[in-house]
Amino acid sequence: QVQLVESGGGLVQAGGSLRLSCAASGRTSSSYAMGWFRQAPGKEREFVAAIAWSAGNTYYADSVKGRFTISRENAKNTVYLQMNSLKPEDTAVYYCAARSRAIVVPIPNLYDYWGQGTQVTVSS
Repeated sequence: QVQLVESGGGLVQAGGSLRLSCAASGRTSSSYAMGWFRQAPGKEREFVAAIAWSAGNTYYADSVKGRFTISRENAKNTVYLQMNSLKPEDTAVYYCAARSRAIVVPIPNLYDYWGQGTQVTVSS
């Protein structure tokens, strides 16, 4: 089992920045891929960004490309999502997920473990 705990959400004005953290524990592995997803009220969960834990290659949704950056810190078993130039449409609950394969993919159903989520609210 892998446990994921997100933190760093909050309320920010449009144009502002937030950094989300996802601390992984349990049976983690360098062969995993880590992803960030988000879900706004009344909408389906959507892909935001992903990173291969070992190789470090990344993949972003078009809607966040150039504004968000995913990274990982191996020594702390932590993945980050730096969010800049935030927009009201970025408002959602953000979830961290882990996939027991190294290939990064944007499909929620292909991830095996999920955190509890952290709320991000961007005011206009």
